[in-house]
Amino acid sequence: MQNRATKRARKRSKVIISVNPKAGHGPSRQLAQRLADLLLDDGFEVEILEILDEVAKSANLWHKQGLLWVLVGVGGDGTAAELVNRTEPGVPIVILPSGTENLLAKYIGWSQSPEELYQTIVAGRLKVFDAARADERIFLLMIGCGFDADVVRRVDAARTGHITHWTYFWPILTALSHYRYPKLLVYSSQNDDGEYEDSMPVARIRWLFAFNLPCYAGGLKFTPGASGDDGFLDVCTFRRGSFWHWLRYMTAILFGRHHMLADCNVWRTRRFKITSPKKVPYQLDGDPGGYLPVKVEIMPKRMTLMVPQSRWPESKCPDSTCNGKQDEETADKGEKV
Repeated sequence: MQNRATKRARKRSKVIISVNPKAGHGPSRQLAQRLADLLLDDGFEVEILEILDEVAKSANLWHKQGLLWVLVGVGGDGTAAELVNRTEPGVPIVILPSGTENLLAKYIGWSQSPEELYQTIVAGRLKVFDAARADERIFLLMIGCGFDADVVRRVDAARTGHITHWTYFWPILTALSHYRYPKLLVYSSQNDDGEYEDSMPVARIRWLFAFNLPCYAGGLKFTPGASGDDGFLDVCTFRRGSFWHWLRYMTAILFGRHHMLADCNVWRTRRFKITSPKKVPYQLDGDPGGYLPVKVEIMPKRMTLMVPQSRWPESKCPDSTCNGKQDEETADKGEKV
């Protein structure tokens, strides 16, 4: 039996599914096709696109025209960040997870099952989250500068195909042997114009993390109180650098006691700049971001995600064509749809 949403005339009926062209006829492509078939059976107009420029152009145009229901990305955290970077604010996005870590998908509650994600899409519940920017690049989860960014750089340099958790093994061992923990200088600005007083760093450290959402590989909780809708970045810094201090910090993080260390500092800010006299990499959402210096700032209400109502009961239904209780209440009131 078709659900109530299917029987209604949807103005916003277009769905774009973005698939990596390297997926070929592999599992990712098969998942995308299964999801597309379900949506087509429900009356949506579905296009599977591979070229990101075409994906962004169509999504932005159809959103502006009021025709886009949702943009679906098949992939991991890098896919989500790429789609947000390429689309206008307000474009609704959902991810069919097929990456290595899928931190954003785990946090939001998106399922790897096309059947379950289909239910989330038909329900149409939206929630607006903050994003953040490192210079001109938008990131969704976090920025890391120090040891972990050096590991990410080594993984990317040696990458030849799809990565797994084991891909990080040798880069971590190599970084433990070779990384020298150069000094990092952090400058904060509370001015809306983003100007920094370079002569007065607020911190001289060896390792920095800043979170928009409390997500990190391995379930590590650097700033468990980070919230994606409060207009702030949650920053965690460590002042000392060596293998033994790395071991001490990681042990404290695993037990949730790092914030009690005298050489660890946790604070919140809207923007900051980080520099170093050395060539130091930084990473964004687990992908290489570049090298210091970099200016970082929060972008309030920058990304709109389609979310499962069971995980996000406060999410909103954008119009009366959504499926669920809100539709029933609308129909009961005799409103036209």
